[in-house]
Amino acid sequence: MKLVRYGQPGKEKPGLIDSSGKIRDLSAHVPDLCGSALSKKVLAKLSKVKLDKLPLVRGRPRIGPCVARIGNFIGVGLNYADHAAETGAAIPKEPILFNKAPSSLCGPNDDVMIPRGSEKTDWEVELAIVIGERCQHVAEKDAMDVIAGFTICNDVSERAYQTEGTGQWMKGKSSPTFGPLGPWLVTPDEIPDVQKLGMWLDVNGRRMQTGSTATMIFGVKFLVAYISKFVMLEPGDVITTGTPPGVGMGMKPQVFLKSGDIVRLGIEGLGEQKQLVTAWQA
Repeated sequence: MKLVRYGQPGKEKPGLIDSSGKIRDLSAHVPDLCGSALSKKVLAKLSKVKLDKLPLVRGRPRIGPCVARIGNFIGVGLNYADHAAETGAAIPKEPILFNKAPSSLCGPNDDVMIPRGSEKTDWEVELAIVIGERCQHVAEKDAMDVIAGFTICNDVSERAYQTEGTGQWMKGKSSPTFGPLGPWLVTPDEIPDVQKLGMWLDVNGRRMQTGSTATMIFGVKFLVAYISKFVMLEPGDVITTGTPPGVGMGMKPQVFLKSGDIVRLGIEGLGEQKQLVTAWQA
């Protein structure tokens, strides 16, 4: 299934993408895509719903983040060897973890706002994992059993906040709109091999990132097992798993986002995102 949330911010409804790419309303079956609605039991029930019996959503509504009310928003740093090399960092011996503030979450096509005074706002196309079951100390072989699905995250990053001064990653990853998520939550049965997905990102029509989840240092199953050693994972938690090379910080000279830029990104089987970059509006 390809699950979606549509509507204005704070008023999104749950939906399902049918075979023609149109949205079907799921409100009669689940109140929202969050918490227990992401469990294997509920997703199994939704998979049996007859699509042609669901109300068709007319027009082109805004697409919201594909998961509501997330708790943990966990990032994995330097999880592609070629990305580590472009930033001058050593290949990590175990996953580097950081938090993104849940308030950074936004829809996949919402505007991305450059923080006030920022000069180093950067892009990162990433595969994101959405947890469906409460779990801790998960064995790697059982990791897929606790995953509700996969989606795309643009792990927008302010590099000065991240690496300069005290150099704390959370500061560079947590500004409002720094977590575009979606468009869809794709259940694992739709993806033949999550470790063989092509991924890309363009800025103003210029290809910046081209990669594949095949080159991740630490794969999906390992990451879920590893993170669950330290964190009680809850339904709706998001783990964004790192980016391939081609970020602005790694270019010579460096290139960063400016107001008016258009960012497009996608991952094979998971859809696409498109964001207009704007100046700080709060």
